[in-house]
Amino acid sequence: MVVCGFAALAACSGSGAAPTTEGGTVSVLTYNVSGLPQEVNQTNPRVNIPLISPLLNAYDVVLTQEDYDWWRGLADLTDFVHFHEQLRAQATHPYRSPAHPGLEGVGLDLTARPDVQVGDGLGVLSRYPLRGNERIPWSGCYGGWNGGDQGAFDCLAVKGFLRSTLILADGVEVDLYLLHAESGGSDTDQQLQAEDFQELGDYMERNSGGRAVLVAGDTNLHTDPTHPEAAGLGDTAIWTDFLNRLGLSDACAVTSCEPDDSEDKIAYRNGDDVELSATTYEVPSSRFRDAEGKGLSDHEPVVVRLHWQAR
Repeated sequence: MVVCGFAALAACSGSGAAPTTEGGTVSVLTYNVSGLPQEVNQTNPRVNIPLISPLLNAYDVVLTQEDYDWWRGLADLTDFVHFHEQLRAQATHPYRSPAHPGLEGVGLDLTARPDVQVGDGLGVLSRYPLRGNERIPWSGCYGGWNGGDQGAFDCLAVKGFLRSTLILADGVEVDLYLLHAESGGSDTDQQLQAEDFQELGDYMERNSGGRAVLVAGDTNLHTDPTHPEAAGLGDTAIWTDFLNRLGLSDACAVTSCEPDDSEDKIAYRNGDDVELSATTYEVPSSRFRDAEGKGLSDHEPVVVRLHWQAR
């Protein structure tokens, strides 16, 4: 992990980055790695997480969800505690997000979230310097230990978003927002999903005005209205309203990718100092499979290549 101490201050501040060039291309992977404990997982993370690790090196910026690096209680009794280090073990990216700071570090305590067992599961690996590691939990959640509430166990994790700044070159910065939104298909979940994106939008307006922005992660929004958890056009409305409010472009729509219903999305916008444009959108499913052809996660990887141009 790159630590912003005295020896690494130049790299972390951006003053050690390469001189500003006219532009370049950066590849971005977002991937929910299904890093929940083996005992409650639909996939096989004990085997699959180490297989995923070297595959990450093909991408400049790797954004992971369900990549837990903070936990409490029963998790200590399982192999789960090794998944995060195994995921990063063969990755060669020099810049890495530090661990989740725990409940106190994000302004929560057990009276507010008595069921919580793990952090937000958000992680960043980058070949470009990073500045900042703000973790903001959603204000609400629905779904505890009782799976009968149809809440998808959301309150067992400190779901929310991570904000960092990606430094592409001197004077060329992009505010990075990595998220994992409320899941589940109940009316309560639908309301919380809308609130999540309202909260993220509020935060971005306060903190990223005039700046280039990259938003990625597991939105848990199904923009195919035929999906059973799409609430008709409900999820589509949440996502479209969010994009329009912040002036964001969905990378899938920009590149005319084949229509799909991926919850895993990447969006972006230009800033005062840099222009961004998506050049390719890819779902490299075949790379992220085991010897039997089974996916290494219950999500598909999404890769977008962005061209950046200094203004």
